[in-house]
Amino acid sequence: MAKSKRIVTADSYDNFMARVGLQQNNQHAASTYRANYTSRNRLLIEWCYRSSWIIGAAVDAIPDDMTRKGLRITSEIDAKQRGTIESLFEELAIWETLNSTLKWSRLYGGAVCLIMIEGQAPFIPLDLNKIGHGSFKGLLPLDRWMINPDLTRRIKELGPNLGKPEFYNVVTTATGIPAWRIHHSRLIRFDGVKLPYQQAMTENEWGMSVIERIFDRLTAYDSIVEGSAQLAYKAHLRTMAINGLRAILGQGGVAEKGLIKQMDMVRMMQSNEGMTLIDAADKFDAQTYSFAGLPDLISEFKEEISGATDIPLVRLYGQSPKGFATGDSDLANYYDAVGSQQKKLKLPIRTLFDIIYRSALNEPLPDDFTFEFNPLWQMSDLDRSTVALNTTNAITTAMQSGIMTQKAAMTDFRELSDVTGIGASITDEDINNAETEPPPRLPDNAADPETGRDPIPNQSTADSAGGGRHRKWSLRWFK
Repeated sequence: MAKSKRIVTADSYDNFMARVGLQQNNQHAASTYRANYTSRNRLLIEWCYRSSWIIGAAVDAIPDDMTRKGLRITSEIDAKQRGTIESLFEELAIWETLNSTLKWSRLYGGAVCLIMIEGQAPFIPLDLNKIGHGSFKGLLPLDRWMINPDLTRRIKELGPNLGKPEFYNVVTTATGIPAWRIHHSRLIRFDGVKLPYQQAMTENEWGMSVIERIFDRLTAYDSIVEGSAQLAYKAHLRTMAINGLRAILGQGGVAEKGLIKQMDMVRMMQSNEGMTLIDAADKFDAQTYSFAGLPDLISEFKEEISGATDIPLVRLYGQSPKGFATGDSDLANYYDAVGSQQKKLKLPIRTLFDIIYRSALNEPLPDDFTFEFNPLWQMSDLDRSTVALNTTNAITTAMQSGIMTQKAAMTDFRELSDVTGIGASITDEDINNAETEPPPRLPDNAADPETGRDPIPNQSTADSAGGGRHRKWSLRWFK
């Protein structure tokens, strides 16, 4: 039997004659990627966050947009209960705490919110049925360097948390926070950039800082900007050729003092009179530096950072697009991306609603309770009026055709008031009263709902007030 021969193969494009490809002897073949593990260097990323406004914007922008518009309760609940819940969200600074936790998760790679329930030990599982009146005291943000997961205890129940740490230990007790051992059910956890299993193990099962992926682009951008700033000092260089300069400097003494006096005179006269006094044998020259191409280079690196952070230029730099573009499409796409990020808040916020309900109202959250995040995109007045008109026509037509009841129409009007700008004054009492009101009267020019035939005129009257005669149309359905 013939012995098989081992053949060496190579992937990717390759050109031996031109020395093109990763397998050839060229400069590109030496390229590779290496992990810089910036997320582990806490002091470095904190210095970056404090000193670079771009890094600050890259970390803060998405959490700020995820939480700045709040939400609206879309289910039908008592108006007083609604006010109580909304006031507690403000009083306990729920949005501010969630905002901080999301920021530190992006900065450090992970952070948690501790749900503070008075009278319950933090190491036991959270029992919603044992939440007493007024026992919910808000949220406490803890970043990954303040709390460590206990990797020896794992969640064994089937579900989305299977295999995750069951307990977390507070390590920053010097801040006044007790050295609690906290059950995972009392924490709302956010990771920065999620990592695959093996890499997550290297980060103590946390995620990765958003700074790590853009670190090289940021340093390159800052180098270009700083280099451009240094060129400003050399934008206007003046040189003077002095006859016998070496001899004057070598001689020193009176000759050198005379030269210095002459140069002082030149600077003074240029500043005050714009004149340059030199000897006939000397030569004066001024050179200017051209900054052509630098703005384009800086713009290219801006776009790289914008792409790396997934934040458009108009949001990250506050920079309006050039040309005829308005940036609205970029912002609209960005807000859609933020809306998808808000999905991470859906389940935690519903849990918080349940806790607040039990703490403030002594009753569990209704099964049909629903809420939606308020839209980030703000329409212009013209667009809003157009949407309001189209929405009003659509709902009115649906109600008149019998597809929608008056109560449903009024409910939809109120729910869409944040978009259309109309209908916010409709109260629950108005909606409830709509059930007992008769169906809307058909307009005079409407067709017979049974036969579909047009009405015919059958009476003419005189207008005594106007002094003339005209026809006043009344309806008699022709059947």
